[in-house]
Amino acid sequence: MSNRTAPLIVLLDEGAPAQIAEPFRARNHGIILFGDVLSPSAKDNVVAATAIQNNAVLIAVDRDMRQLAKRWGNAEDGGRYKRLNLIFIGCNPVLAPKRVEHAMSFIEHEWTVACEKAARTMWVTIMPHYISTYR
Repeated sequence: MSNRTAPLIVLLDEGAPAQIAEPFRARNHGIILFGDVLSPSAKDNVVAATAIQNNAVLIAVDRDMRQLAKRWGNAEDGGRYKRLNLIFIGCNPVLAPKRVEHAMSFIEHEWTVACEKAARTMWVTIMPHYISTYR
């Protein structure tokens, strides 16, 4: 992934509204729907591993997934989620697609930055009143 931008592919977590995929689809990014690759109620660690295996950015709406992602790189989990790229959506399902649409240039920029070095990952948080990143 270094020195070039890999294709942006997103994996929607089970609770993520399908409409969140539309801004990505409109910009010709890859989309993996939860039901296409995972069984209902798959455990969070399996979802995270699936995103990593598919070189996809996980789009999550549940706080459990956010907590799981916070542990990446810690000694307690041996860095198991060190390669997890995450977009956490912390707003209601009606507002979420519009907030993602407004954040698309920011998301694409953060993906480009993450692709510059193999050790970087992308972590974007989209809330009702702010958008942030963690590098």
